[in-house]
Amino acid sequence: MAGSEGDKRRRNMKPRGPGQQNPGAPEPGQQNPGAPEPGQEPHESAFPPTFSVSQIKNKQRRHFMFIRLKQERRKEKLAVKKKRKKERDALGDKAPPKPVPKTIENQRIYDETTVDPTDEEVQYDEATDEFAPYFNKQSTPKILITTSDRPRGRTVKFTQQLSTVIPNSHVYYRRGLALKKIIPQCIARGFTDLIVINEDRKVASILFCNIPRKGKDPTEHQPEVILNNFSTRLGHSIGRMFASLYPHDPQFTGRQVATFHNQRDYIFFRYHRYIFKSEKKAGIQELGPRFTLKLRSLQKGTFDSKYGEYEWVHKVQYSRGVILVVCILTQSVL
Repeated sequence: MAGSEGDKRRRNMKPRGPGQQNPGAPEPGQQNPGAPEPGQEPHESAFPPTFSVSQIKNKQRRHFMFIRLKQERRKEKLAVKKKRKKERDALGDKAPPKPVPKTIENQRIYDETTVDPTDEEVQYDEATDEFAPYFNKQSTPKILITTSDRPRGRTVKFTQQLSTVIPNSHVYYRRGLALKKIIPQCIARGFTDLIVINEDRKVASILFCNIPRKGKDPTEHQPEVILNNFSTRLGHSIGRMFASLYPHDPQFTGRQVATFHNQRDYIFFRYHRYIFKSEKKAGIQELGPRFTLKLRSLQKGTFDSKYGEYEWVHKVQYSRGVILVVCILTQSVL
């Protein structure tokens, strides 16, 4: 039997004397290949160049070695950074310029539709589009905010918050009334814009989150408007649309700013109040609400889902029933 043979082998083994060594131990004067080099701490053993953590089968050991590998790489980056800093300090004004880090924005391919605001064709389009009466100060914005039929609680709450950051806006909850009947009533009552907030699976199509407020709610002062990165032909039209929602002359005493920031084809909205702490420093306080927009389509003239003329349509992609478009913002200039 295997057990009896093992016992016989252990009984026949002779004990080593004081001068005998372990057969696997290195000879005198020979360094142990697994021991650390002189001047190197035991826990800072270097990884071999072909080391791969994924080859370790033991889960706990693999996780431990992964943490150690990350620490080693972090130390190497820090050492290289300190070395470069010393070299730059030694060279002084002769030091080469710092390398520009690669980001998603600076690696994007240049968009050929980027326009120059001073171009004659762009100026002609601005003078003849549907927003021209607003920028010529021939009309004052008056906005009607409505929802889909029978909105849920989150949509109702967002609609109320949106009305606090858009001056001269009115909320109307339609109950089965079609947009074709609402638009003539808006024209008769002098409304210039119509914003419709739809729902998708009982949730508002505009993503938003409530933030804790340490100060007061937005005041009735007319805010300043900041538009960032609306530089393409399409972005120029969308930026003018957002600008036409706010009055011409902001009230600077209110110190409130509405920001529309376009980045990676998403539009981020923030609402802040600022205060000057000194001649060079200013502090800001976010008032909310905050939400993210994604353009789905752009129509010419008033909204018409059946016979409307589309200037631009986003190709919606679906993946396992999840809609990638996160916002529906429909505006009609009446």
